[in-house]
Amino acid sequence: MKMTRLIAAGLAALGLSAAAGAAPGDYKAPEHHHWHHSGPFGTYDRAAVQRGYQIYVEVCASCHSMDLLSFRNLGERGGPFEDERFPNANDNPLVMQLAASYTRQWDGEVDDAGDPRIRPGIPADTFPAPYENEQIARGSNNGALPPDLSVMTRARHHGTDYVRSLMLGYTDAPEGVEMGPGQYYNEYFGPISMAPQLVDGLIEYADGTEATQEQMAEDIAVFLTWAADPHQDIRKQTGLMVLLFLFVLTILVYLAYRQIWANVKH
Repeated sequence: MKMTRLIAAGLAALGLSAAAGAAPGDYKAPEHHHWHHSGPFGTYDRAAVQRGYQIYVEVCASCHSMDLLSFRNLGERGGPFEDERFPNANDNPLVMQLAASYTRQWDGEVDDAGDPRIRPGIPADTFPAPYENEQIARGSNNGALPPDLSVMTRARHHGTDYVRSLMLGYTDAPEGVEMGPGQYYNEYFGPISMAPQLVDGLIEYADGTEATQEQMAEDIAVFLTWAADPHQDIRKQTGLMVLLFLFVLTILVYLAYRQIWANVKH
């Protein structure tokens, strides 16, 4: 069921983004950037993921949902707020605090006055959606539907590079490009309904890092990459151990072969 939702969200994000952009060839390919998590031995920059989460909460969450991500994912192995003292992310105090900062409605339950019962969020909750339904979302964004960001780096070609370039790519529209009402021009996307989001000093990072436009673009790109594949580091570690095991096994099999056939004429 979860896999079905993942595929559906990926296709939806891809379709929404492609439909809103310019035709292929009307915009630049994203710039290649070196990422700490790239390559077979790369791992997520934990500090960057934490900063990216802060950007999502303070900047992106007002328009974009992340329906496939739960608060407990933040504290699971490989997550930005993993704590070895709490192997069960549901018991992580920081994750519990982050989840409780949002309120939820009890399904189908009302209080004595007939109003919906409200409870604080828990780690098992998914990230809350900014709008109640698609109609409200479109009405708040000049008819455009902000795509879900859960698997955005998987849904778009160039992945992490795409997100970084998109956030930095706002410029004046070239001559001859038709712009719709409320649209902006992005050299990596074309006409787009999302206004420029990042300016120097927009937020104050919890770790004291200077919040330049470039820094914030990199951090949100890393966070969204982690969100789309939170188990990447674990998978790479497991793959490395498997390869090491197969290498040792190959040597043992070869030595056994030499021992068994040593005195046999060929």
